[in-house]
Amino acid sequence: MNLFAIFADHVRDAVAQLATEGAVPAGIDTARVVVEPPRDASHGDLATNAAMVLAKDAGLKPRDLAEKLTVKLAALPGVTKVDVAGPGFINIALDGSWWPKILAAVLDAGRDYGRADTGGGRKINVEYVSANPTGPMHVGHCRGAVFGDALANLLAFAGWQVTREYYINDAGAQVDVLARSAYLRYREALGETISIPEGLYPGDYLVPVGKALVAKYGRTMLDKGEAEWLPAVRKAAIDAMMAMIRDDLAALNIRHDVFFSERTLHARPDGQPSIIDRLLDELRARDLVYEGRLPPPKGQPIEDWEDREQTLFRATDFGDDVDRPLMKSDGAYTYFAADIAYHKDKYDRGFRRMIDVWGADHGGYVKRMQAAVKAASGGEASLDVELCQLVRLLRAGEPVKMSKRAGDFVTLREVVDEVGRDAVRFMMINRKNDAVL
Repeated sequence: MNLFAIFADHVRDAVAQLATEGAVPAGIDTARVVVEPPRDASHGDLATNAAMVLAKDAGLKPRDLAEKLTVKLAALPGVTKVDVAGPGFINIALDGSWWPKILAAVLDAGRDYGRADTGGGRKINVEYVSANPTGPMHVGHCRGAVFGDALANLLAFAGWQVTREYYINDAGAQVDVLARSAYLRYREALGETISIPEGLYPGDYLVPVGKALVAKYGRTMLDKGEAEWLPAVRKAAIDAMMAMIRDDLAALNIRHDVFFSERTLHARPDGQPSIIDRLLDELRARDLVYEGRLPPPKGQPIEDWEDREQTLFRATDFGDDVDRPLMKSDGAYTYFAADIAYHKDKYDRGFRRMIDVWGADHGGYVKRMQAAVKAASGGEASLDVELCQLVRLLRAGEPVKMSKRAGDFVTLREVVDEVGRDAVRFMMINRKNDAVL
């Protein structure tokens, strides 16, 4: 028993009655009618926007339509009061007979109370957390992790076939910085006194990685150049960081179904084209990639603008503000090219609905990625992006900075161990995801 759904049906019945009486035209679309709790509990138990969204089709002013609907709704059993508020919102108060019915329905359904089939078993991909694998998760990552997990749980409860996904950013310059930092810890584990230069990661969390490298390679990497030791150290460091991240997430009862490596998008096994190569060939064949110049930025500078001939994606054809570069001046692919290929891979895996949970600092990236998904899928897939404001942690009233490179951050695990998993999860979702916490 869903009280809001029951009264939404009552409102639609009231509209139908008015149409039968000739008070409003027949066939009015009531799909936008909602019944929900009023913003102020003193206004009653339920509120509906019916008069506001139907007034134009009804040929009436919202308040006039609201008054007509009020008469019908006030006659329903268990309704004690119906008021029209503001420009035409309708508030409804109920008598006590409703609540035992609701409680009985809750007890009868048990853990399935509220379960729905709005998803109809359709596939949906929810990507969340996706923190760079350069250290343990800090408390700033926690909000997106909990929000994404709660969203995935709700979608599954509503009948969607949900895949929870984590995108491992293991192909950028930051993981090379991680590898160089881990290599210093390797030398330290062999007895050398080291200092961590500015720009590398000084955190003690890389000490065990250095010891593990000694256990596996002994002193053999000391005589090798960076080009030789970097790939092995990078892999070992990323694997160690991802194991740590998985453990941190498990402490929050968060487990992903898929961990997708960015590096696989760039790989060219046996000299074959990479996933990104193949994507760009496909987009070129559809005239969605071209060689051209970007105009100078207007107002705020555009980070990736360069006054040179370059490979561009026709993002403006799909609602973006400017076409976007796909290759850097050194011939390497941009992050955007990899992100298009990644979302195309999701589409190829059968996902027509995708949700990404990002930090609010990525807000400027939303429109181009939605354009890219529309283009790469031929308009068959959609991308929703939920932005989470980062968490501001205070110590003695002063903000605590969250920098892995500075080695000054509070880990997610510290907070979970101190106050408990459920308390952390509750704190992270007790305010809207786009509000500062």
